[in-house]
Amino acid sequence: MSGSTQQTLGALSVSAIATLLGFGLAWLGGSSGQQLLGFPLLCVLALIAFSIQWLAYIPAYLYQTEHYYDLIGSSTYLLVTWLAVTLSATGAGDVRSWLLAGLITVWAARLGSFLFRRVKRSGKDGRFDQIKTQWAKFLMAWTLQGLWVFVTLFAALLVMSNSVSQPLGGWAALGLLVWLTGFAIEAIADAQKARFASDPANRGRFINVGLWRWSRHPNYFGEITLWLGIAIIAAPVFSGWQWLGLISPLFVFVLLMFISGVPLLEQRGDEKWGTDEDYQRYKKATPVLLMWPPSRGAGE
Repeated sequence: MSGSTQQTLGALSVSAIATLLGFGLAWLGGSSGQQLLGFPLLCVLALIAFSIQWLAYIPAYLYQTEHYYDLIGSSTYLLVTWLAVTLSATGAGDVRSWLLAGLITVWAARLGSFLFRRVKRSGKDGRFDQIKTQWAKFLMAWTLQGLWVFVTLFAALLVMSNSVSQPLGGWAALGLLVWLTGFAIEAIADAQKARFASDPANRGRFINVGLWRWSRHPNYFGEITLWLGIAIIAAPVFSGWQWLGLISPLFVFVLLMFISGVPLLEQRGDEKWGTDEDYQRYKKATPVLLMWPPSRGAGE
């Protein structure tokens, strides 16, 4: 078996596992929730999340473009969220569902538009340089985005598709505070990096100012924190298998910390500035993820 064939089979295997994982969670979490067309509502929502990615993959592969990858992802968040609220007999009248839908909408609209403008400005997304010409690997990327959307939303979707509702209370207030903190950190970090990159004087330099002095990836810290806030708001209505909803923030953490976020950016940074003494001091003095006051001499 040739190397290319092995890579194709490997990518298809990952796509299959991702799909089974998404539908498995939907079936377990939705077994005690509301039904639609004889199926758990969560399974229908999972099918929609994955199907959108597979449909978008076709023109993306034919035209060899990744420009709309993040925009499709954020749009899927919005569509699945609002379908969950409107298709659920409970969600449409549940204050917790509306609160979660509003927070997710604000996040998805901001991040999706930010990422779309960034890829249009730069002309490409470096993550796809090696895989968009290989149909199976590119399909894998789109399938994983479907999993990312559904599992990240899982805690909120469990609330929206639940057969029961609970009044908001202290946990909802705590979750909202955590979400606001994470959203602010992510938005500020993204804005600081965009401003840094737009300054010609910073061409070829690594960012070590603002929140980026406190963490090498403050935007990811904010992302993880805000989804933790969503899970805290959602948790009071969980019962039985629905406690699997707590996997949502853990999934975001694992994805960003060990798979598609931090490892890729750290590798790129080492390739660009690995021999730069200032960069090495910055790495030693600045936490990779957690926000912490910089050690003396960070980035100097």
